[in-house]
Amino acid sequence: MPKSKKRNSRAAGGRQGIIHPFSDDDSSAGTMSHCSSLSDVASYAEDGAEVDEEAAQEDFEYKLKGLIDLTMDKSAKTRQAALQGIKNCLSSKLLYDFIIERRMTLTDSIERCLKKGKGEEQRAAAAISCLLCSQLGPGIESEDVFRTLAPVLKNIICDGSASIQARQACATYLGLCCFIATDDIEDVYTTMECMENIFTKQYQSEKCGGNCSALHIQALLSWALLLTICHTSEVKKKLEIHLPKLPQLLSCEDVNMRIAAGETLALLFELAREADADFYYENLEPLTETLKALATDCNKHRAKVDRRKQRSVFRDVLRAVEEGDFQSEMIRFGRERMQIDCWVKRLTYGIFKDLFGSGMQCHLLTNVFLRSVFELGPPLLLDAATLKAMKVSRDERHMNNSAAFKARTKARNKLRDKRADVGEFF
Repeated sequence: MPKSKKRNSRAAGGRQGIIHPFSDDDSSAGTMSHCSSLSDVASYAEDGAEVDEEAAQEDFEYKLKGLIDLTMDKSAKTRQAALQGIKNCLSSKLLYDFIIERRMTLTDSIERCLKKGKGEEQRAAAAISCLLCSQLGPGIESEDVFRTLAPVLKNIICDGSASIQARQACATYLGLCCFIATDDIEDVYTTMECMENIFTKQYQSEKCGGNCSALHIQALLSWALLLTICHTSEVKKKLEIHLPKLPQLLSCEDVNMRIAAGETLALLFELAREADADFYYENLEPLTETLKALATDCNKHRAKVDRRKQRSVFRDVLRAVEEGDFQSEMIRFGRERMQIDCWVKRLTYGIFKDLFGSGMQCHLLTNVFLRSVFELGPPLLLDAATLKAMKVSRDERHMNNSAAFKARTKARNKLRDKRADVGEFF
């Protein structure tokens, strides 16, 4: 990935108002029985039950193979449920060995579902494309996945006849796939251009409203994520183009669009000050007046929940724009902690959290790529097994995984005895 160490340390999220691109509707009973069984295996092992880890893993993988096969079913509902089951598995558990052996099969299945499916099926397939890259980490394998699927995702994003929800999901996951998978900065610039073509339409929208705002939000956030890994010269070019225009979006009717625009502005000011210590924005005074109004908004015609959410975000945005200040927060996972201390980290963490859901804690603990993004170092409990994952034999990996599982269970039981909060997901 074309990220410097400095950029990697600035990954994060926690943004509000983002639409989560999945639902569990329209699932066939046969397919969901596979998903349920997989869920049971995962939770049973997590609770430290005395099971044969190797047998449990083989059973898990056998059922996951069945779900992959079901993605070729004639029934759209069956395919959709199978995709949802695969998504749940990939988001909740590290499965590098399984993925690397079936990368082509999974890529073909995703491509088929993106091209032939509609709506929910396309949304689930788009998410799996990103989970596949996240499991593989940066390298030739994930780059191949990106190069195969990126054109299909772009076609859906630009297809006015596709559902807004499908286009929105593709915008989210195309940006994140590019962030993870490619080392070619030209791919980054091309993907950013695709996103700009989408969200800049909001600049011309009357009162910045309309049914496409959800798509524009995701395109804006994906663009902002990729901007964090651009060269300083490119950052300066983008700032010159978008800093004068982004404040227009603060008057949008959609509270989620206002929040996304505000957080992106805070991010841009952070990047601008990092690129140039003497950075000066000539329209700072009117911008801060607008931000103050949003941070103290009491308009009764807006929902109480929206007003509260907006005020909370814009207090932080105002501090960032006026003073370059950021209120840090601490993320706990297992026995570790990670500090979110800048807007770039906040954005990146939020986007990955939306991808992994409740599996975010597991991936922070075990996923070497994700830990490298946040500069967490090698996994603490799976250090030897994880670092050798691409070199040792399958049997040896099973032995290492089993030993690591027992060590983790022991450690968790100790912490539970002390009533430590190790089960919380963020």
